[in-house]
Amino acid sequence: MKTLVVSEKKNAAKRIAELLGDGKVEETKSGGVELFKFKLNGDEMTSVGLRGHILKVDFPEEFSNWQETPPVALINAEILKVPTLKTLVAELKKQGKKADEVIIATDYDREGELIGSDAVHEIQSVNPDVPIKRARFSALTKTEIRDAFSNLGPLSENLAHAGEARQDIDLIWGATLTRFISLASTRLGRQFLSVGRVQSPTLGLVVEREVERKAFVVETYWQLDGIFDGAGSRFEAGHKTERFSSKEEVEAIIKSLGKEGTVVGAKKTSRSTKPPAPFNTTSFLTAAASVGVSPANAMRIAEGLYMKGLTSYPRVDNTVYPPSLGLRDILETLKAAEEVGPLADEINKQDKLVPTRGKKQATDHPPIHPTGAATKTRITGNDWKIYELIVRRFLATLAQPSQAESGRFDIDVNGEPFFIRGRRVTNEGWLKYYPYGQKKDDILPDLAKGDNVELVETKLEEKQTLPPARYSQGALIQKMEELGLGTKATRHNIIQNLYERSYMHSDPIIPTELGMAVSSSLKKHAPDISSPEMTAKLEASMDDIAAGDITRDKVVDKSRDLLSKVMDELIAKQEEVGTEIRTGIKEGKTVGKCPKCDAELRVIRAKKSKKRFVGCSGYPDCSNSYPLPQFGDVLPLGSICDDCGSPKIKVISKGKRPWELCLDPNCVTKEAYRKKTKKK
Repeated sequence: MKTLVVSEKKNAAKRIAELLGDGKVEETKSGGVELFKFKLNGDEMTSVGLRGHILKVDFPEEFSNWQETPPVALINAEILKVPTLKTLVAELKKQGKKADEVIIATDYDREGELIGSDAVHEIQSVNPDVPIKRARFSALTKTEIRDAFSNLGPLSENLAHAGEARQDIDLIWGATLTRFISLASTRLGRQFLSVGRVQSPTLGLVVEREVERKAFVVETYWQLDGIFDGAGSRFEAGHKTERFSSKEEVEAIIKSLGKEGTVVGAKKTSRSTKPPAPFNTTSFLTAAASVGVSPANAMRIAEGLYMKGLTSYPRVDNTVYPPSLGLRDILETLKAAEEVGPLADEINKQDKLVPTRGKKQATDHPPIHPTGAATKTRITGNDWKIYELIVRRFLATLAQPSQAESGRFDIDVNGEPFFIRGRRVTNEGWLKYYPYGQKKDDILPDLAKGDNVELVETKLEEKQTLPPARYSQGALIQKMEELGLGTKATRHNIIQNLYERSYMHSDPIIPTELGMAVSSSLKKHAPDISSPEMTAKLEASMDDIAAGDITRDKVVDKSRDLLSKVMDELIAKQEEVGTEIRTGIKEGKTVGKCPKCDAELRVIRAKKSKKRFVGCSGYPDCSNSYPLPQFGDVLPLGSICDDCGSPKIKVISKGKRPWELCLDPNCVTKEAYRKKTKKK
């Protein structure tokens, strides 16, 4: 029998062939596509890897001209499926025509099922009666793959239809809204403005937080602390009133204090803290962001580790290990891993392994966990950082609770209450294996109720209230999950797209003037687009398709009706929308104040050379100007250089690390760069 095995990517196809063929794999090429041939139980097997989606959705050619086709015409336009790479599809058909059986071995989720379903349709167009089977697995390990190929099942059409519905809806909404906004603001060609069903409400969260920050009224307050001597040590305690609104009130208290204090309360408590739940995609990406790896980069690395057989499938909602997961087998495997191996051996020596359980339980994949032992010679840099994070989280979920002791002492100084509190870990437990974010112990003095202490000095500090914190990438991922925006497989990409569209920058995230303008205009004239509720309902409908409770066509038609109502609102306000966005773009070109005349410095493009530079809006009275890099988006940072006094900007170019600099090319901060360039 000749069997064709279809995987999502070349690396997966190769690894599956190696695992099933016991390393006896013949690598060949046909039509420019790599094939991996091996034998299994006497059958001839050919493993082929795709490049993700082999088909993409698009509109017919007559809808391609933006200026001749009204955006609303796209809402009910026919949707076609066209090959992403014709040579790959041709080779898939060629191999499929010769096959006696086809096994789909793509990732087991909506996207993977859709990719597999598209592959099946192409193969059946040339071999209509070929039997189709499905291999489901969560890790590219020998045990898991052999088990999957010994227990083949059918393809899930409902899951594939849910993926198709998402493709169709995202195309209809994205294309219609993007064309409308770009045409209204006259931003066409390479400068078009992107609007999306999930992207826009996500941007709305960032912009809404920035609006809150700008509207925040700063309040000044005073804080009183005392330096005390007692029990053979010197320590600092704060006044029980943590914020005083009047400086005079605090100064009056200081005058009345005297030098003697008495400990009027002493309390110590012990507390046990449970280990964290296993990683699902959201908690993993949040943790990765906290150690300095962006969600998009963390997912890319996790996919690579999965392909190498080092970790399990990274796109999961589940936070409960299934009973079938061989915990001790994994620990035994990890003993060979560099650095973390001894920790795994330590956990394996426990009499019982009782893993923690999160709130979400699903049956598609287990939580993210290690599946192989790695060394720093095999993986390096951020790859090792992510691998170690996953291993340590797994170990922590099997470890014992940590124990900590908390203490608080209340001190009376002539009727004024002060207090000191602290916490120290008495038994590390799971913290030994997962130390991320662990705070240092607070050393408390050895005091007892009734002890006398001496007030050595007082500290009066003026402080100001702080506005709400901006979202970090990790916090935004969590908020998106909470509101039902996107899926575990798409959230990190949506955030990355917002960066690449120059709608926001930095981490914590700051929206650009362009991002503020687009989001604010949509919220004003078509609030449903920037509201999470409508998008969350559509996401829930796609879950219903996967469950078989509703058809794909009904959900897509419902989304078309919703979009039609949105477009009615926008078209009625088209001129206003365009004006508001153009104003935002104009404001985005202002990079700060001129240090010579205090007028606005603006990004200008020369008429003859077409090169851009920063010039003073006070020209011709002020001719101050600065050169600019000719590529990338220029974002004002709203701050000035401490050394030269010129405004600071950030330059963002696709595929490159963002670059912060001040405008003055002669600034002393650029001396090292000039020397380096001259040396080269």
